[in-house]
Amino acid sequence: MKKLYVVGIGPGEYESMSIRAQRILSECQVLVGYTVYVELIERYFPGKRLLTTPMRREKERCQLAFQEAEAGNDVALICSGDAGVYGMAGLVLELAGQYPQAEVEIVPGITAASSGAAVLGAPLMHDFAVISLSDLLTPWVKIENRLRAAAQADFAVCIYNPSSKKRADYLARACRILLEYLPEDTVCGAVKNIGREGETSVILSLGKLLEYEADMFTTVFIGNSQTKAIPTAGGKLWMVTPRGYQL
Repeated sequence: MKKLYVVGIGPGEYESMSIRAQRILSECQVLVGYTVYVELIERYFPGKRLLTTPMRREKERCQLAFQEAEAGNDVALICSGDAGVYGMAGLVLELAGQYPQAEVEIVPGITAASSGAAVLGAPLMHDFAVISLSDLLTPWVKIENRLRAAAQADFAVCIYNPSSKKRADYLARACRILLEYLPEDTVCGAVKNIGREGETSVILSLGKLLEYEADMFTTVFIGNSQTKAIPTAGGKLWMVTPRGYQL
């Protein structure tokens, strides 16, 4: 019997991967993952057997990893960010009963909410909600309800999966919902390709975010009523949601 590790590799850059994740990926004979994520790390772990599946083949990917573990290999099923935040950890644990010979271990990583927030400054210093706009597994009406609830509760909001080719207008739809409760000048931010080549970021108002072109590699941050844009001496802006410390 060998072990199946479900490993969060962080945003993509090798330096943002935990030491524990690096060690496990170095020790495993087989690395399994979504094609894009395997391509991000394969150069750092030469000599591994790499098994990939495309988007929307998540169950097959997990089953493949279990089969390799039951065949006697130490296997790492890799996920971007954290394996337990929109990753594969939950599905692996739901399937684990079908593979009693394989032991499972979950290895956390830095999720996009944390890594993207660090690029923008400190937008999540107080209570916040994380909401995915992908309606592949969640009905849109439920996503709408969650957006409304977060806005009414004055949470800062981190949005995953804001847009795609098939969902080009979803971020704009979400902004229109939030604008029912929040002023247009609410401070927001967006980061594309966090920790990868081509990383870009912007701080803008909720009104301007309505027109912003996001993609699946963008993480969006909506401030609460206290969030502000703080300029630096060099002209850079920081997005900051105060915790309430007395200055």
